[in-house]
Amino acid sequence: MATENRELEHSPLSGIVTRDGISVDVQIYRFAGPDEPWQLEVIDHEGGSTVWDYRFASDKHAYRAFNEAVAREGIGSFVSAQGKLLH
Repeated sequence: MATENRELEHSPLSGIVTRDGISVDVQIYRFAGPDEPWQLEVIDHEGGSTVWDYRFASDKHAYRAFNEAVAREGIGSFVSAQGKLLH
């Protein structure tokens, strides 16, 4: 089956996160299926997107990676990322 025809499953951990007055949309998703890895993407208020190159074994691992990045770099690091790719 072609990947463009596959359904996406969104994690319940996805959603708007606001810290220090900055809001971002955390998107954690995968192709539907229990064995598929999770993708993490953070979208800022201007539509700039930061995507992790790494795929995660669980949605909880993906959300933890987001929180670790915020703790390390601050939530402002996601603003106007415009296609930044994280490893």
